[in-house]
Amino acid sequence: MPIRSPRLPLLLVCLCAAAPAWAVKVDRIEIEGLKDAALRDNVRSALSLNDELGKDLRARRLGYLLREADAEARRALEPFGYYAPTIEVLRSDRPLPAATPAAEAGLDAETAETEDSANAAERQRRITVTLRITPGLPVRVRGFDVAVDGPGRSDSTVVDALQAFQPRPGQVLDHARYEASKAQVAGALAHHGYFDTQLVQHRVEVTRAAHAADIALRWDSGPRFAFGPAQFTQTPQAVVWPRLLDRLVPWTPGAPYDEAQVDRLRQSLQALDYFALVDVQADPAAASDGRVPVQVQLTPAKRSLYSAGLSYGTVSGTGVSLGIERRYLNRRGHKALAQIDWAQKRKTATVQYRIPAFAWLDGWYTASLQAADEQTAYVNSRRLELVAGRTGQYSKRLALSATLHLLRERWAYYVLTKPTPSFQFASFVFPELRGDYIDVDNRLAPRRGGGLGLTLRGGRGGNASFTQLHARAQWFHGLDADSRLIVRGELGHTFTRDVLDLPPSLRFYAGGDRSVRGYGWHELGPRILTSGGPYYTGAPNVVTASLEYERYFKGPWGAAVFVDTGNAFAGRAPGLRTGVGLGLRWRSPVGPVRIDIARGLNAPDSPLSLYLNIGPDL
Repeated sequence: MPIRSPRLPLLLVCLCAAAPAWAVKVDRIEIEGLKDAALRDNVRSALSLNDELGKDLRARRLGYLLREADAEARRALEPFGYYAPTIEVLRSDRPLPAATPAAEAGLDAETAETEDSANAAERQRRITVTLRITPGLPVRVRGFDVAVDGPGRSDSTVVDALQAFQPRPGQVLDHARYEASKAQVAGALAHHGYFDTQLVQHRVEVTRAAHAADIALRWDSGPRFAFGPAQFTQTPQAVVWPRLLDRLVPWTPGAPYDEAQVDRLRQSLQALDYFALVDVQADPAAASDGRVPVQVQLTPAKRSLYSAGLSYGTVSGTGVSLGIERRYLNRRGHKALAQIDWAQKRKTATVQYRIPAFAWLDGWYTASLQAADEQTAYVNSRRLELVAGRTGQYSKRLALSATLHLLRERWAYYVLTKPTPSFQFASFVFPELRGDYIDVDNRLAPRRGGGLGLTLRGGRGGNASFTQLHARAQWFHGLDADSRLIVRGELGHTFTRDVLDLPPSLRFYAGGDRSVRGYGWHELGPRILTSGGPYYTGAPNVVTASLEYERYFKGPWGAAVFVDTGNAFAGRAPGLRTGVGLGLRWRSPVGPVRIDIARGLNAPDSPLSLYLNIGPDL
């Protein structure tokens, strides 16, 4: 008579203790009948059963969760206007793939039989729960009484918010849209100083049988408050005169309160770059005689800002840059900056002094002096330029500047017939007007909107006079959450008798990064042969255009494809040159990084060009 192994009873006891026969696991929840993903997701997240996936459940607990699933699904559909759905909650076994027979795994017969029985029991303990939902007819708005009483009823911002209120009669009662519209009306009242607003009526009645809802919503705006004084506090110590900051306040005490004016003060203070922390808050609780004071808490930034960097360019060679900026030199708020960029073939030294200018527009009076020396295959130039001007922030999106330039420049190139270069000298005095309009959703990585820059300058010096107009434009369009389309364009024209009488810094060039990729820096346009190779003279006209598709695949990494075209030219025919390429994109902690590889299509032996760019698109 065979002797049974003593391990068998012990193994059975362990299996029973680990997985009691009355326990089951819900392995999956399926929701059928809902085409809208938002509806399915809301139902799934509302189910208590969803939190128990994969857990051992006793029969009583499972029965309770299945009964609750009906009510939970109904409540989850109501915010979308479905108040009379038909719901079936079904439980069905979901067999698992058959396990490898234990005998084939090399176990003895008794142990194999026990493990096969345990695997079969495990497959029987896992179930799928299915919710079959017919949402039925949605509830639509029938009665609609949404209004503001009191002085706020005639406020244009409040009127716009009321007119935009949704859902309106005939529309589905979508609770999310309803709450958002209600918040928009309340926000419009608060932003225009109706701080005593009360919600006197708030009722939404649903008649399920008629699939109809009646909305009754009314506010009493109360009086509109006025602006009080702005009270500045600089801690731990004051670094600029309070009376200097007072000039930034865009309102006079007693004027009707408008949150947009508070935002403008906040932006003006941030633009000064004096402060590491700017906190601007209206204080309705401290209002006196209907006037609301505005508390401004300021924490000064570090006085000195140092910078250092390394650079490399195929034209300029290896270089280093060093700089120092004094955010505030004195309590008048003056600023100073000094910077040196020293590369093998291109060197610049710049000093700048700025004085705050708050009359008419926020901005600065600026004086700067720059010395530059560039000895490359494209140009041989030395210049000294003094610039004095006034900048101003006309609006949130539009910045303006007016400057006067005094330019002294020496330039030359080597011609084949002369062993030494032929130098030219000229001194120019000219004014420059510039406007930059930017309207995008995110300046660091825009996905919607665009920017436009216009520059007009003109003057005379040496043997020439000129007038020059230059325009740049960019447009961004997000195609989905991970991709966008970027369109760029440039157009410039110089009115002058002979562009070669102008210094190289006043001519137009094309080619290189942010111009026509696939070609060298400034190598597109008219050229002459010299003993050092072709010399690109620059031109009176320039036109460029770019179309780029950018897509991010995983986290901060993405790629781009692009086509650029354009040229710098004289006369009427631009003779466009085109380049195509691929790019790698990285959303780094210091800003977008772009690495592009491009090739020009107009020269059969054109080499591949590599470009590296760090910084925002605008």
